[in-house]
Amino acid sequence: MENFILILNIILAILLIGVILLQRSEGGALGLGVSQDNFISSRSAGSFLTKTTAIIAALFIITSISLTIISKEEFSSTSVLEKVEKEEKDSSEPQIPKSD
Repeated sequence: MENFILILNIILAILLIGVILLQRSEGGALGLGVSQDNFISSRSAGSFLTKTTAIIAALFIITSISLTIISKEEFSSTSVLEKVEKEEKDSSEPQIPKSD
């Protein structure tokens, strides 16, 4: 299940990048080429690409959160340092590492 959601997440990321690059640039980010009249004018209802971007972004966020929730169950609550300290306390003598 985790692999399916991961593949879906990657596909959604690629689609999101593509849809964003297809959109027309409004040029208002730095105030270049846009007059105040166009900036304050009425807002458009939103084109097909804008709605598609919103839907794909929402699905991308949902799959990202679900991947985080699924992977959280696989991690243990103990730290690696706690495991090392526990192993050191169990053995009274230092051990020599084994070489292959």
